[in-house]
Amino acid sequence: MSLQADKWIRKMAEEEGMIEPFVDTQVRYVEGKKVISYGLSSYGYDLRVASEFKVFTNINNTVVDPKNFNESAFVNYEGSECIIPPNSFALARSVEYFRVPRDVLVVCLGKSTYARCGIIVNVTPFEPGWEGTVTLEISNTTPLPAKVYAGEGLAQVLFYKGAEACETSYADRQGKYMNQTGITLPRA
Repeated sequence: MSLQADKWIRKMAEEEGMIEPFVDTQVRYVEGKKVISYGLSSYGYDLRVASEFKVFTNINNTVVDPKNFNESAFVNYEGSECIIPPNSFALARSVEYFRVPRDVLVVCLGKSTYARCGIIVNVTPFEPGWEGTVTLEISNTTPLPAKVYAGEGLAQVLFYKGAEACETSYADRQGKYMNQTGITLPRA
C-alpha cells in the first residue's frame, strides 16, 4: 500500500463510501463528556454500537440452535445504555454501514477498554464484496451485570488490502448476510 493506512482508509471512505457515516478522526469527547473512542485510528477504524439491542434471556428455556434459531431467546431493548446480564450476551449492530472492496478483508475485534471489563466482542471477518451494518455479538464473561454505551466505540476494524481483487466475492456468492441493515439473527 503506497498511502499510509489512515490516509488509505480515509480515501476509501470518502471517495468510495467504504464507511458511512465516516468519522475522520479519533473522537474521545462529545459535548465535553468523555466517551469510549470511535472513528479513524492509525491502522483501522473504531466503530460505534447503535442503540438497538437483543439481550439473551433464558425465560423460555430455549435451546440455542444456529440452524433453527428461536427469536424468543432474546428481549428487544433500545436505549443509550444496555445492561448485559452476568455470563450472558447481547446482539447489537454498528452505527456505520460498510462496503468492503473486492481487494480488502476486514477483521473486527473488540476494544481493549471493554475487554478489560470482561466484555468481549466476537472476532469476525467482513469478506471482500460484503456490505451492510455489522451485527455484533457482545459477551459479558463476568459474574456481574455489564454496561455497554450506545453511540460510542465498541470494536475496532482492521483492513487488509490484497495485492489484487478476489476471484469470487461475498456479493458474487450472494452471501446470506449481504446488505443487512439491522440486527440479523443466525441463518442456516
